[in-house]
Amino acid sequence: MGGLRSTIVLLVLLVGIGSYIYFVESERDPAAADAKAKAFTELPADAIEEIRIKNADGETSHLQRVGDKWQILEPNKADADGGVVGTVTSNLSTLEVQRVVDENPSDLKQFGLEPARVDLSFRLKDQKEFQQLLVGDKTPTGGDVFAKRPNEKRVFLISSYLESIFNKSPFDLRDKSVLKFDRAATDRITVNEGGSAIEFTRNGMDWSIAKPISARADYAAIEGLLTRLSSTFMQKIAAPEATNLGIYGLDRPALTATVTGGGQTATLAIGRTQEGARFAKDSGRPEVFTVEETLFTELAKDAPDYRRKDLFDARSFTANRIEIRRGADMLTFDKSGTGEAEMWKNAAGQTVDLMKVEDLLSRLTNIRAVTFENTVPASLKMPSLTVTVRFDTSKTETVTFGGSGADIVAARADEPGAAKIDSMPYEEAVKAVDALK
Repeated sequence: MGGLRSTIVLLVLLVGIGSYIYFVESERDPAAADAKAKAFTELPADAIEEIRIKNADGETSHLQRVGDKWQILEPNKADADGGVVGTVTSNLSTLEVQRVVDENPSDLKQFGLEPARVDLSFRLKDQKEFQQLLVGDKTPTGGDVFAKRPNEKRVFLISSYLESIFNKSPFDLRDKSVLKFDRAATDRITVNEGGSAIEFTRNGMDWSIAKPISARADYAAIEGLLTRLSSTFMQKIAAPEATNLGIYGLDRPALTATVTGGGQTATLAIGRTQEGARFAKDSGRPEVFTVEETLFTELAKDAPDYRRKDLFDARSFTANRIEIRRGADMLTFDKSGTGEAEMWKNAAGQTVDLMKVEDLLSRLTNIRAVTFENTVPASLKMPSLTVTVRFDTSKTETVTFGGSGADIVAARADEPGAAKIDSMPYEEAVKAVDALK
């Protein structure tokens, strides 16, 4: 009987405790229960003005914010990579203590904190003293990393991914762009390889080849060239301050690329090869670095690689006059009106089929060069088709076609040489001409 009473009492106690836990815990904020303490309180990322890092390899870096940018002061002065430094500052600002491992450790070596693998200190705006974070070894499971602040005894855990964010070398922190220039202001590019120069100039949105020939440039090809120059990164620093450029083949570079615009000029020189890479140097900076061999290969293209492949600049919606000579036949069409009132008329003033004219223009303006030749073939001395198109307000272009079968060539009146084109789009354009006779 006594055992039964004891059991009942225990059940009552358990129900009471369970009820207490239920009601108390249900009143708690779940977010507050999961909240973790910050390693540094009141630490806005944009308030950090100076950083010092000693990484796991013993390399030291000293950085300082200058305006809205970061500069490396040591080991060598250089612009810093704002994105990489921003990742360091933002993670310091939000750094959470996952768990306190030991409030009063007797041996810091067991945590990799004496000495620390990574020693990171930083100074806030309007403060003289540096705050510091010591980062040690990973936990046995690899999920976290031991860490400590020197002014506190406790050892705590931070997420393991932060080890790679804080363990930065001077090279990791620096701006690794091979050439710095204002892309939007660029209006001239010169590439000199082996004494042969190619020069491009920009007028508004249009790029042209100025040397060694005068021709229209392919917009996408030139923009690709600018992208390559602005987005290629150094592989490594060969010499922080080179005094003998001949060692690297940079006294007489194999190739130079010069970008001009906005009153500024930037030049990248590429020298000799070493282990599948090339030595290179920005003329405005003291260091010699290496770049991938493919950068040299891509910059050392010939002028035809940059020529615009479209034979016509006009498009069906911009054209307003067409003159076509085919043998003894001469066809002329003029556009008038806009929108639903738009119409095309022939030389006799008769309205012609709008769809047929649009089809002709579409087929002509879709003809593209396959390759370019430096000389004009004999077949163009007596062209099989000559097309002159007026477009926009007052622009005019003339293209002549010649040859037969699979050997069709074309030439513009304002460009040197000739273009080899596919026969099929040409034959379709001729059919569209015949449909308008």
